Amino acid sequence: MSNVVLVLGPVAFRDFEIPERIAFGGAQRLTVHKLPGGQRVIDALGRDDRELTWSGFFAGPDATERARMLDLLRMQGAVLSLTWDVFFYSVVIASFEVEYRKQWWLPYRLSCTVLLDQAEPVPDPIASLDTQTATDLGFASDMAGSAGISLASAQAAIAAPGAVTPGTSAFAAAESLVGQAQSQVTDGIAHAESQLGTATSAVPLLGPGAAAASVAAIGVIGSAAGQLAALVAAKGYIGRTLLNLTSGQLG
Repeated sequence: MSNVVLVLGPVAFRDFEIPERIAFGGAQRLTVHKLPGGQRVIDALGRDDRELTWSGFFAGPDATERARMLDLLRMQGAVLSLTWDVFFYSVVIASFEVEYRKQWWLPYRLSCTVLLDQAEPVPDPIASLDTQTATDLGFASDMAGSAGISLASAQAAIAAPGAVTPGTSAFAAAESLVGQAQSQVTDGIAHAESQLGTATSAVPLLGPGAAAASVAAIGVIGSAAGQLAALVAAKGYIGRTLLNLTSGQLG
């Protein structure tokens, strides 16, 4: 996962902080009624998402400060956005454990409890290609729009007749404009990461009044973190749209 952008609240993970894997999924809560003769009646009570858990290493000259920032978020118990690839959850940090070995090397393990899967609803698996591309791009547009980026041109191109039929002028226009949308969002991610990095590095996590200043800073950097989370999720949906266009089948 080294090339994946992983964002939790105001923290964008980087380098050794990014885990090799994050398991997702969970269970369906069931009540099983066992009847005479071996028959069963099963009541499905709804999803029960597993905790999202991963581990990594804080490394470098600001390793301690970044670890303290996450520990502060753990203590606050606030609802945070968690995004990577096309995944977009609202979570609360259930546990955050750090082992201090050196000032520049701190192994950690983090576990988040899922409040809501923001990427829902999932497109119908038997949807047509034109329906899924339009749906995916619609999700991407909503998320990118919250960060001030409009994907209206790409959406209009996807909605045009023949947009998912290779060889047509409408297909060429759709592919080009969706590609431009992907570039816009990629640039937006880079800008948000830069803003977030600047804001985070300015937080005084040591010294008198540092705790109060750190709490206040969460609100200041929350905007950049929210934009980054939304754009990362938007990029995933745009990527799937492009894949479906070029392959001519649902991805």
